Amino acid sequence: MLSGRSSGGAFGLVPIKVKWLVLLMSFSSLATGYYWVATSAYLPEIGVPGGSVGLLLSVNGIVFILAAVPLGMLADRVGRKRILILGTLGMPPALLIYALTSDLPFLVLASVIAGAAEGAFLTTWNALIADMASGEGRKEAFTMSFIVMAVTSGAGFALPYAFPTIASLGGLTTNQVHEVFFVILALVSLITPASLARLLRDHSEIVGEGLSLKKGRNLRPMLKFSALNSLIGLGAGFIIPLIPLWLLNRFGIADTYSGPLLALASLTMGFASIASTRLARRFGTVRAIVLCQGSSTVFMLALAFAPDPVTAGGLYVVRTMLMNMSSPLSDAFLMGIITKEERGLASAINSIVWRLPHSVTTVIGGVLLGMGLYSEPFYLAALFYVASVGLFYALFRNVEPSE
Repeated sequence: MLSGRSSGGAFGLVPIKVKWLVLLMSFSSLATGYYWVATSAYLPEIGVPGGSVGLLLSVNGIVFILAAVPLGMLADRVGRKRILILGTLGMPPALLIYALTSDLPFLVLASVIAGAAEGAFLTTWNALIADMASGEGRKEAFTMSFIVMAVTSGAGFALPYAFPTIASLGGLTTNQVHEVFFVILALVSLITPASLARLLRDHSEIVGEGLSLKKGRNLRPMLKFSALNSLIGLGAGFIIPLIPLWLLNRFGIADTYSGPLLALASLTMGFASIASTRLARRFGTVRAIVLCQGSSTVFMLALAFAPDPVTAGGLYVVRTMLMNMSSPLSDAFLMGIITKEERGLASAINSIVWRLPHSVTTVIGGVLLGMGLYSEPFYLAALFYVASVGLFYALFRNVEPSE
């Protein structure tokens, strides 16, 4: 029965239906990884300016912000599975636009579509997993989700590494190979909504009336958690989405190499996240989050002083691994301090307060890189990270999420 639990092994406490949910999402995740590396690294290679790349990333974030709250409220009212499935239908048209044109207005349209799709995904995904798993199984489910998404999006990042070989064998240019894969992955990503519709057709949900967060148990912890998440968003926006552009401008590294680097970082952080559950059991959830995020900040700051691309790549991989080891713990923590009926809206609000400042500072980061200021974005990012990590520990060190 898909609704049962696994009998043992890795992630043995995760319900089988949740495992299938995560695995089927991997097709869309693969395409999403390729979309993001193409935006940050391929577009500059074909003449799209760094400022325009920053604009595309910002538009994506702004659309996500505008869509997230109404989608989160709608998901709590009509059911999360419907909004999730609709959201997975966004990546195919965005990829097809990239395949057909590099004109900025159409690229902006693709960013709009992708932003709305991301809003539908992020406002429903964590809430749906939390609804379908509980206790230690919930932590394992979030860890499994993080690993699979990291591995598959990492594979999407890595695809450009094979493009020169494919181009030479097929008598194509690398640009033409990029365009072919936009079409291929648009088709592959359609597997996700089709299969999820079948998997979740019998899944029943408890729906509310689309209420906002109520004063009391939900509101105060939500405001505190989200405020600190916004500091992380502010810091990350200065450089993290622009790492491929930074590598290109600083060291002349094209997406043929930066894509595999992002893939390696994604794979490493995915498998390293297995240890996050053990850290939480040993030190507690809050201390484990602080340990991971605080350690990663040191390596991120060190990137500002990297003398060569090899050193930069190594520092980036370690930084990404440490920072994102905390992600499944943070997701499970948030879902555990919010009542079940309002988890969709809570996910939306938390994502917004990360993406809103993140989108603003991405533009600033792109401008700084365009000016040849390659270290300053890291300084700014580290400043906000330190503030967030310190305040998170001070405010939540005595809080434990519910089952």
